[in-house]
Amino acid sequence: MFQLKPNYVTDSDNKKVAVQLSIKTFEKVEEILENYSLYKLMEEESDEKPLGVKEAKAYYKKLKKKK
Repeated sequence: MFQLKPNYVTDSDNKKVAVQLSIKTFEKVEEILENYSLYKLMEEESDEKPLGVKEAKAYYKKLKKKK
């Protein structure tokens, strides 16, 4: 696990209104969220039968044509 080192931005009443993170920390948080979202999506679709090699190739060819 990595350590978060936030810098808090406060208003005139000294209430926290925002957080600053280093780019490296932000990118790590972003990666974690993307991976979690992908995992949840895959978990939802887990009841579907996986495609075979031929079916997968045909499916990807269709995707390329749609672009």
